[in-house]
Amino acid sequence: MTLNAEMLVTLADIQAAQTRLNGWVGRTPLIAFPNEELWLKAENLHPTGAFKLRGAFNKLLSLTADERARGVVAHSSGNHAGAVAYAARALGIPAVVVMPSGAPQTKLAATRACGAEVVLVGNASEERAAKARELAAERGLTPVPPYDDPQIIAGAGTVGLEILEDLPTVGTVLVPVSGGGLISGVATAIKTLRPDVRVIGVEPELAADAQASLRAGQRVNWDPAQVARTLADGLRVTTLGELTWEHIRAHVDDIVTVSEAQMRRAVRDTALRARLVAEPSGAVTVAAALYCGYDFGPGPVVAVVSGGNLDVGTLGELLGEEG
Repeated sequence: MTLNAEMLVTLADIQAAQTRLNGWVGRTPLIAFPNEELWLKAENLHPTGAFKLRGAFNKLLSLTADERARGVVAHSSGNHAGAVAYAARALGIPAVVVMPSGAPQTKLAATRACGAEVVLVGNASEERAAKARELAAERGLTPVPPYDDPQIIAGAGTVGLEILEDLPTVGTVLVPVSGGGLISGVATAIKTLRPDVRVIGVEPELAADAQASLRAGQRVNWDPAQVARTLADGLRVTTLGELTWEHIRAHVDDIVTVSEAQMRRAVRDTALRARLVAEPSGAVTVAAALYCGYDFGPGPVVAVVSGGNLDVGTLGELLGEEG
């Protein structure tokens, strides 16, 4: 499906989202990674531990009074679930969230703690999406998609605005890619204001459907069993969204991949050297910046650390590894 250019999110949409989010979503800092020309955009420091709060609040704040009263439904492997539940509680909106049965316990517990109704299904993203559509039809709920939605993309794009404001000399921005909402918004903001800045997506080798799509010039589907093998549970989507794909091919310079070993090392090094807890899905950008050997060109590199939600056991295991 090819969308009209008028359907793509614009800089004005992202700037409007930034205004709308004022007072609801805090600004995250850029943190220097020691001894490297690398800065970390610490999206893991949001109250829910991930960037998803930006899109969730932007979407929910845009609802009509009737839509708020009827409630919302979302589907997510974890971070979007927690963000929708958190924003819905803050705004007094009933929320139902469809999550995979294999989601990390920290993410399940955080979502339930915000008062959302959690519905568990299988681990495939298609199954979550189908169940959310079913619940929306049955109960009259408004869907809050995890990535393929203009307001979700615009909310995520505020990350890009903050990077340019805080580090005008930035040369390259590295962004994790799952369904594509974050990189769509960030790339739109940055490329509109500063087309000279490179925007590069990062994926695990085991879930590299976005890189395959960019190489093929069309969306490529990966098998759910294949992407389920990566430790990066937040990046296990099997294909880009239709809307996010159009933004990526319009604005993104390239997409690179990292190995599981590089990603695990990045979680450890981010914690021990930068004093930040990054989940594997958020650490892929640090792995790309430090270990993948890609020439990112001149200027400082900013790695968006998209989230920091992982089980204590997994964190302890990764911190104890050597390499």
